[in-house]
Amino acid sequence: MQTERHSVADPLALAERYASVRALSTALVAPLSDADASVQSMDDASPTKWHLAHTTWFFETFVLRDFVPGYQLHDPQFPFLFNSYYEAEGARQARGRRGMITRPTLAAVREYRTAIDLALITAIPDLPSAARDLITLGCHHEEQHQELLITDILHLLAQNPIEPALWPAARKVPVAMPSPINWVEHPGGIVEIGHDGDGFAFDAEGPRHQTLLARHALADRTVSNGEWAAFIADGGYRDPRHWLADGWAWVQREGITAPLYWEERDGGWTRFGLDGRRAIDPAAPVTHISFYEADAYASWAGARLPTEAEWEAAVQSQDPESGNQLDLAGPVEPRPAISGPAFFGDVWEWTGSAFRPYPGFRAAEGAVGEYNGKFMSGQCVLRGGSCATPRGHARASYRNFFYPHQRWQFTGVRLAKDL
Repeated sequence: MQTERHSVADPLALAERYASVRALSTALVAPLSDADASVQSMDDASPTKWHLAHTTWFFETFVLRDFVPGYQLHDPQFPFLFNSYYEAEGARQARGRRGMITRPTLAAVREYRTAIDLALITAIPDLPSAARDLITLGCHHEEQHQELLITDILHLLAQNPIEPALWPAARKVPVAMPSPINWVEHPGGIVEIGHDGDGFAFDAEGPRHQTLLARHALADRTVSNGEWAAFIADGGYRDPRHWLADGWAWVQREGITAPLYWEERDGGWTRFGLDGRRAIDPAAPVTHISFYEADAYASWAGARLPTEAEWEAAVQSQDPESGNQLDLAGPVEPRPAISGPAFFGDVWEWTGSAFRPYPGFRAAEGAVGEYNGKFMSGQCVLRGGSCATPRGHARASYRNFFYPHQRWQFTGVRLAKDL
């Protein structure tokens, strides 16, 4: 489970927080048709309609059902349709078949959201602190799904042969290449990482603990599209020397030659984004790359990926709400990489660390205890948030995680090196 160390005591503030999060989800899907919201483009992605309903099911199940006496479910079929992976909550629609849920319609899902919003806002003043903590958790959970919703829509539209833009935007003039990478040195030694207990945190972010770092340096910005194009031109995807064995097998099996959504057209590299297909901006951070690609690039560049402890130690004085993150529904894309230690926003940064429990980690009791702990196998940690991460959602201790081949999220790379 995720924890809120200090319960939200003010019902009005909690209601405002809840309403704000829910409104952003509504705004994000405003341009979509029922068909746009119903189709599932791959097993890793979910239909927009499912995201909207699942986040609503979370509030209905863990707050209204469990804490409001006499509450009756909005629809007794919805728990099967919109449970994600909570074994304690019973049977559910298979993840890869969420696109088969053509009914209820998008309009019916919106009605569901409206009904649950009304019931929950009405209930807040009389709820115990445990229920209010779950509402806070649910808000952070919905923010996670807002980012997934955006990246799943991007993947869906990329499968459409006419490559429609979700948010049309004016043509941009690529800026000059960013300044060469500078290195921010760290002396090493014992550092503390993990959430310090002040405010909200997901369970996987703690306990806070000490770890030993060797002397090292981190790049002051992420790798750019232009630098990645040089990697491609130098045969980076064709040279097994740079690749982990699993990564090289993946490249060969899947025919990978460039980041996801890149295509070579008219003699130059282009990318597909939520504003349609455009020429790559050489100065913008490279994105939609897998852990395997990030690790191979680092090898090619004579560097390595940072550990998550190195990354967290470097951002202790950084403002996690700085950088290019999601504020409103509208064009979402990474912006040109800049020099200067900016660690939050634009792209999630792959680390060389496996997603495993910190010393002393314990999963919470009950269904919400399934949230993170059972996924601590075979996945890699990313840090920093992206242009699709709602502002205020990320923290220095925040641990995102994906399998090493996955790249439909806004994922990029920052280099590290030993000293």
